[in-house]
Amino acid sequence: MQVAILGCGYVGLRLGRQLTDEGHDVVGVRRSHAGLDAIADAGFEAVRADLTDAASLTAVPDADWLVYAASAGGRGSDAARAAYVEGLRTVVETFGERASPPDRLVYTSSTGVYGDHDGDWVDESTTPDPATERQRVLREAERVALSETADRGIDGTVVRFGGLYGPNRYRMDRYLDGPVTDGYLNSIHGDDAAGAVAHLLTADAARDEVVLGVDDEPVSKWAFADWLAEQCGVSPPKKWTVAERAAAEGGVSRRARANKRCANDRLRELGYDFRYPTVREGYRPAIRAFREG
Repeated sequence: MQVAILGCGYVGLRLGRQLTDEGHDVVGVRRSHAGLDAIADAGFEAVRADLTDAASLTAVPDADWLVYAASAGGRGSDAARAAYVEGLRTVVETFGERASPPDRLVYTSSTGVYGDHDGDWVDESTTPDPATERQRVLREAERVALSETADRGIDGTVVRFGGLYGPNRYRMDRYLDGPVTDGYLNSIHGDDAAGAVAHLLTADAARDEVVLGVDDEPVSKWAFADWLAEQCGVSPPKKWTVAERAAAEGGVSRRARANKRCANDRLRELGYDFRYPTVREGYRPAIRAFREG
């Protein structure tokens, strides 16, 4: 298949390598020169384009499958809207009008759209309740990925990823130095995030569907911090409740207060087999490097 990965960053580079190894023709699309160099280093074709500019997208060849994995250039809601909503809508319109439009589009979203559930379980049937303007923008982009693709005969799939981790994203100091605030981690290793997208494309599954991209076990942040400290041979970090953190820092964002456990039953039902089923397997390389270095 011809595949275009639009916003080919942390997950996209891994996805591109996987799909290339499986024999697909892959193009990675980025706007920055550094991003293009990273794609070339990963071993597949790099194309420079601005996803919000239809004219710029003429540089991207036709594709059977599109993966939209762009990140916002800034932290504000305007940057998020430009990257997630306007860029995605421009891509859907531009590719949908081509003589050979794509068959599939996978959009990478976030479990942040669920908001706070006080530690309860959420899955694909749970109604999203975004806690921030940025998360509301993500929710709007999900509607574009499902409804506006359907209007153009493209099958859309939304993958709501939990916290991405892996090489260059282990953030060991966050858990070892502390203080660590209570709540649950809903995580997925970068290789499994890419693997899940590849599976949804190649297995021809989950058309017009939302799927949670998280590993098998939401884990207490406090329990994980204690386990990680033990594995690294250091003292456990200080722990705070949300109330204690708010008192110490003068407040806590609604995003930081959001607490939930995300279930991956649907992804498992679709046949995806995790390389790192939990953070305990996924953090082994980082623990080994810490102890050796």
